[in-house]
Amino acid sequence: MTGMAIYWVTAACILGVGCSVLATKVNKHKPWIETSYHGVITENNDTVILDPPLVALDKDAPVPFAGEICAFKIHGQDTPFEAVVLNKTSGEGRLRAKGPIDCEIQKEYTFIIQAYDCGAGQAGTSWKKSHKAVVHIQVNDVNEFAPVFKEKKYSAMVTEGKIYDSILQVEAMDEDCSPQYSQICNYEIVTSDVPFAIDRNGNIRNTEKLSYDKQHQYEIKVTAYDCGQKHATEDVTVIVDIKPVCKPGWQDWDKRIEYNPGSGSIALLPTVRLETCDGPVSFIRTSIELQTNHIGKGCDRETYSDASLKALCGASSGAIDLLPSPSASTNWTAGLIMDNSGMIFKFDGKQGVKIPDAILPKNLTDQFTITMWMKHGPSPGLRAEKETILCNSDKTEMNRHHYALYVHNCRLVFLLRRDFDQADTFRPAEFHWKLDQICDKEWHYYIINIAFPLVTLYMDGATYEPYLVTNDWPIHPSHIAMQLTVGACWQGGEVTKPKFAQYFHGSIAGLMLRPGKIESHKMISCLQACKEGLDIKSLENLGQGVKYHFNPSQSALVMEGEDIESINQALRTVSYINSRQFPTAGKRRLKVSSKVQCFGEDTCITIPDIEAYIMVVQANEPKITVTGMDHFARPASEFENANGVILLPDIRITSTVTKMEKRLSKNVGKTNAPVVVEETLHHLDFCDVMVSGEELDVKKECLELDRTALQGKHLEATNSTKGYSIYGVGTMKSYEDVLQQIRYRHWDSASIFGRKFKVKCSELNGRYTSNELNLEVNILHNSNFMDHVNHMMIQQEFMPSLQHPSTELSKHETRVSPGATTIVLVACVSILVIIVVLGIFRLRAVHQHDFQEKEAVKDDELTWDDSALTITVNPMEKYETHGTNEGESEVEEEEEEIEEEDDDEEEDESTSGDSDESDEEDMETQAKAKQHNAARRGHLAWNHLTLTY
Repeated sequence: MTGMAIYWVTAACILGVGCSVLATKVNKHKPWIETSYHGVITENNDTVILDPPLVALDKDAPVPFAGEICAFKIHGQDTPFEAVVLNKTSGEGRLRAKGPIDCEIQKEYTFIIQAYDCGAGQAGTSWKKSHKAVVHIQVNDVNEFAPVFKEKKYSAMVTEGKIYDSILQVEAMDEDCSPQYSQICNYEIVTSDVPFAIDRNGNIRNTEKLSYDKQHQYEIKVTAYDCGQKHATEDVTVIVDIKPVCKPGWQDWDKRIEYNPGSGSIALLPTVRLETCDGPVSFIRTSIELQTNHIGKGCDRETYSDASLKALCGASSGAIDLLPSPSASTNWTAGLIMDNSGMIFKFDGKQGVKIPDAILPKNLTDQFTITMWMKHGPSPGLRAEKETILCNSDKTEMNRHHYALYVHNCRLVFLLRRDFDQADTFRPAEFHWKLDQICDKEWHYYIINIAFPLVTLYMDGATYEPYLVTNDWPIHPSHIAMQLTVGACWQGGEVTKPKFAQYFHGSIAGLMLRPGKIESHKMISCLQACKEGLDIKSLENLGQGVKYHFNPSQSALVMEGEDIESINQALRTVSYINSRQFPTAGKRRLKVSSKVQCFGEDTCITIPDIEAYIMVVQANEPKITVTGMDHFARPASEFENANGVILLPDIRITSTVTKMEKRLSKNVGKTNAPVVVEETLHHLDFCDVMVSGEELDVKKECLELDRTALQGKHLEATNSTKGYSIYGVGTMKSYEDVLQQIRYRHWDSASIFGRKFKVKCSELNGRYTSNELNLEVNILHNSNFMDHVNHMMIQQEFMPSLQHPSTELSKHETRVSPGATTIVLVACVSILVIIVVLGIFRLRAVHQHDFQEKEAVKDDELTWDDSALTITVNPMEKYETHGTNEGESEVEEEEEEIEEEDDDEEEDESTSGDSDESDEEDMETQAKAKQHNAARRGHLAWNHLTLTY
């Protein structure tokens, strides 16, 4: 029935009869859809998932067109969605996005949708629409954005010593739209090993107390995570500055202070200031201490020997050095333990030395002085034994101590027992001093002045009287020899075998005994004076109301005042000075301690000490050079002469210092450091002229020096079979003058042909040494079978090579044995005599007509300028030293003849055998030449200039 009706309506419409009426009757119902829809779409996607699905129904179905769904229409402006029909018959549709949907732009959409049927026919007329349905769509988020911090950098300041719950808060945000991806779920500190932590809300706290001294500032990195565990692309920097708690103390000072030798005095604390944190300070006392106990004997004193220092300080001569540096003449200290300087001796309780009797005085009289440097600590053991420094006791049979200096229970004791022939009453015998410095393990300078019965001790320049003096009877006279020892006492009697006893534990330097005189206080102050110390650069800038006081060695300074700013100003003027030309390099500790008083306060602030150090830079070391001739020859008669031969007439001593100058070159970025060598002047403390090879035979030879050459120069000299030693602190010029006076004598010169010597000098007790100048001296002996040849006849152009031989041949000739040398020279001279005779004959035959004229011209030409002339003679002849003007004239004549003979030598050889008559004349000429040489031999004399070969 229904199909027939549809067919009928269709047919009627085709025929055009009542079509509209029929359509109205056919499309009776509206489409139907749900009243509301809920959809979800993921951003950046176009598919919308609806609940319920989009489906439209029409009751006119299955009538064509009227029962079909042709469209879904969305109402709303700019709605980014569209609905499409998937199946007209079933009414199924789909909702989709027109373009990309961004949740960050809009999270939800709500709009109206209606369904439309197809109407009554193909034309789609008379369509009907459904009711309006509400569509609500939610956009699902994608985690496409990373967290970003709100600030590019965070900073905070905290006070040291506190624990904070929150120092600061960092905050990040996320541009994603959903709570899952837009919320920050966690923060993390990326920097490792920092005393900070952060919670999930971004609050940063410190996990331990912070210290300004340890670190002034912390820089940490922080990152953030959203709830999708996506972290920030860039970490944020957090700066935490540590604010120091106000602490009383000295501010703005440097721990290391550099000192360059020769720079004078430098300020130690040029910008120092005292921070009191507003404390009510009414008075301040500051002590500055320069700690130099580790430098030498307590400070940077001159490293000359004590004997040299005494000479510098003006002490009179006569002091006996009991502990000299080991040498050939002072070998009794060779077995002791020494430091590198060779002047400090360490006694370990097992060593003692005997002083040779030859250097000791026969008696000390009533006045004498003992001086020494000593470093000593507490004695080991409960009951300490005597520790002998110096002891003069019986050598054999008995065990009497005549005088001694020893340490016992940190007391210094001097013993002096008089003989009965000097006194026969109860007299002072032991003098005791109890001082803390004796056992403080530091260096101190001791001088014991004995003017019996008074004994005075000077320690570090301060005077100490004995606290205890005990008396004793004099010693009975005897003929027993005495033994002076150092480091232990000699026990020669009352024992089965003589031995050392009462050993010393400690270090001693400069132990000297000076008989017959006591030291003055001025010289004592000079001896213990230190070359480095504290100073005040400007007393005018010291500040008002500030009092100051130095100790004697200027290693400690005390300042007092009521005004803090005045104390600051005064402390800035404190400086360090080292007057040594070559100071000991290294550290000097500097300690500044302070005590304050406050107004009406029971307690006051505490000022921490300053502990700094001065670094003394290594000085440019001098290079000492000794120059002079390296060899010469003289006739044996001069060595046998009472005055001998001066060894070093032209010796010269110089010293240079190499410095680096920094200059900026023209090329940017490059620096040049040219080396500059400067000559410098300083003292020397010894020069040795030693024999190379066998020692001197005192029965035949010696080195001599006129002692007047030492006067006024503070120099001393010792002589031995090994050579001559000049010692004492003196200028290089003084040493040159003395060395130029040393003479060598040999009164049996026939047994020797030469000697070799070497010269070496030193400064600062061997700290700087010179090169070694080697000198070879040759002794020229007589030749009874050869004539004298004057080498002045050699042409001037050959003179330099004779004066300064440098070729290997010259060196080799000096080593030829005397016999071989004699044979060669005899042959050469014989040939030369023959040539001279031939030359004379030829000259007389050819130039006889103008001989007188030539003689006159020759006299004018041979006026020698002998200001710089070195006369070289035949080393195989010896003539008596008496000459006449006639002899000199003959020498000049023969020189002229030899020069002309050299020019015509070839012609002489070609004509010498032309006739028998010439041969006879040659024989006559030779006879005359022999007579001429014999006459000349009596007239020629040695020229006393230095002879080189």
